Order: sequence, then structure tokens, then C-alpha cells
Amino acid sequence: MKMNKTVYFAILLVTAALLRFGLIPLLHQENIVLQWVSLSIILITGVVFLLRASAKIIEETTEVLSERTKLAGGLLQSLGTAFPDMILGIIAAIISLNLRSTDMIRAINYAIIAASTTFGSNIYNIAHATWCIYRQNESNKKNTSLLMFPGIPSGGMITPFQKHTVKPRLPELDSAIQVLVALTILTASVAVSMVLFGRVNGAEFNASEDLYQLIQPVGFVILFLSGLILYLFRKTQRKESSVPDIAEAEQYYRKNPTGVVLFHLLLSGIIIMFTAESMVYAIETLSHIAHIPPVIAGVLAGLIGCLGEMLVIHNYSINPKGRIGDALIGVGMDNIVTTAGAAIVAIMGGIFLGGSSLIIIFVLILGINTLLIAEVSKLKNYFLIKDTAIDS
Repeated sequence: MKMNKTVYFAILLVTAALLRFGLIPLLHQENIVLQWVSLSIILITGVVFLLRASAKIIEETTEVLSERTKLAGGLLQSLGTAFPDMILGIIAAIISLNLRSTDMIRAINYAIIAASTTFGSNIYNIAHATWCIYRQNESNKKNTSLLMFPGIPSGGMITPFQKHTVKPRLPELDSAIQVLVALTILTASVAVSMVLFGRVNGAEFNASEDLYQLIQPVGFVILFLSGLILYLFRKTQRKESSVPDIAEAEQYYRKNPTGVVLFHLLLSGIIIMFTAESMVYAIETLSHIAHIPPVIAGVLAGLIGCLGEMLVIHNYSINPKGRIGDALIGVGMDNIVTTAGAAIVAIMGGIFLGGSSLIIIFVLILGINTLLIAEVSKLKNYFLIKDTAIDS
């Protein structure tokens, strides 16, 4: 017997609220066992249940909204899946600002978590997307099904595109490449501006190295450029779905008015917001009691925040009816949205990164993004050579 949607959302909302209002106070208790138990419950429940469920809702609704609004499915997908990253970073920044008058060291730690969360999350979903497309290209090349992760059957199977019932269109792949190139330029601009204009003497904050911040004026520029890129690629490049075997969840949303679909997305956003806030406090507590450097804790938070996008492209990759074109555009746009979130945090004045951490994070983002562009280009070449697909 399938659970009613209303009951399902009620369970998600109550669970997220319990984490936020019930367990966060326990993190501030002196009992270390209570702290470990509370943060473990928050992190496990958030990742295994709440964030995965929210990602699934986003996956189910973006196709319907794309067809009704003519907006790119990847854009709608990114606005939903990037929300955890943005909220994690913004909440960490708010906490940082609130602490500056009482505990500057903790304030800087939260600011570092804010930065490494928003930028660090880009590493994971780009790397996972690169792996998904690499395995798809290998499957196409060998014309045989392959495990997504060799030796791990639970990761799902990649099948050659000749067996897919939904294939990307060439304009979608072109848009994906263009969005990823724009992301590369945007990310490089952020890194260069932090080095040129954002150096802060680390000795002022008892830091072992100089810190770099994204200053407010640059934050406004990055926010504007992020919004401009999202606007330029807002229109869908895909025809309406003609696949008769539509997933049951999508059928549910197709039968309901747009207001209901948007309301469900709003509810999923609230669930993500409560979960993200709980996780920020849990991760800071983990950093404190386990003596983990704040930047590492922030990168961990980034992994948690980007799970939604990783799940979306993973599910679309292993599903022969999956909309891989939407997923690819969504990955690029997701990271542009999180960069916009970093700009918002900078405007608020709560974003810092250490010197070596800055270099490592941005080099990884730029390097992996280049690999993803190469893999998408190979995928496009497959269709151009085979001429099996797709409308150009």
C-alpha cells in the first residue's frame, strides 16, 4: 500500500522540525556522549532520509514544471538541488556574523565552513557527473551495459544509448557545454578576486596562514553574473516528453495543477532548510569535539549539501528513460547557483578561506570541470557519428 502524499510530506516536515528544534539544543550540552548521539542522529537522518527524499521530489516535479513553464528542466532542477548548499553556507555565515562580537575565533571558523561548503560542494557533484558521463561513454563505446561503479552492483547499471528510450538533443548538449564553460570562467573570477582583493592577515585571528575573503563589492558582481548566466540559459532545449511509460510519481504531478506542484517544491525547500540548519550546527560540533579543521568540516558539509544533485544525475544516468540532458545542464547551473549563494554570503560579510585551502578547492573545481566538458564533448561526438539520436 502506497503512502498518501500528504502523509508523506507531514512525516518529512515533522522529522525535519524535530532535528531543528529538538536536537540542536542537545548539541550545546556539556555531555559529550549526548553531543555525539545528537549529531549522529542529525547527520544520518538528514542524509539518508530527508535530503534524499527532497531530491526525489525535485526530480519528480521539474519535468512537469519545465513542460508547463518552458523553462529549462536543468534550471528548475538546479534551483531545487542547490538549495541545501546555499542554505548550509548562508546559515553558517549568519551564525558567523552573530558570533563576531562575542567569539571571533568561532566566528571565523563558521565563516570558513560557509566558504568551503558553498565552493567545496561544487567539487563533488562535478566529479560525480564526470564519472557518470565517462561510464556512459564507455558503455556506448563497448556497446554493452556496465556497472556504474565496477564491482559494486548496488550502484546501478549504465546501458548504451542505443537502448535508451529518452536521448538528449544536440542543443541540450551544446547548452551543457556552454554552461560549464561559463562556470569555469565564473569560478576562476572568484578565485582571482579573492587573491587580488581579499587577503587578510591571519595573525589578526590567530590563524596559521593568511586568510582570503570574497569582499562585498566583488560579491555583488559575482551575484549579478551568476543571475545573468541563469537567465541566458533559462529556456528549455527539449521537446515535450513523448514517452508513454511515464513514472508514476510524474503522473501524479501531471494530474495536479501547477500550484500544487509548486507548493510541494516549497515544502521540500522548507524541509531542506530545517535539515541544513541542523547539519551546520552538527558539523560545527563535530569539528569542535573531534578537533577537525573548520575547512575540512565545511567540505564535509558541502558533500552533504550537494547529495541532491548527485542523486539526480546518478538516477538519470542509470535509467534508460532518464533525461541526461537536463541533468548535465542542471549540474552546471547547480554550481552557478551555489556560487551565487557564496556571493550572497560575501555580501553578508561572512566568507573566508585559508590560503592553501583556497588553492586546492579552486584548482580541483577547475580541473574536474574541464574533464566534464571533455566527457560531454565525447558524448556529443557519439551522437554526431552514430546519427541515432536526436534532433539538432
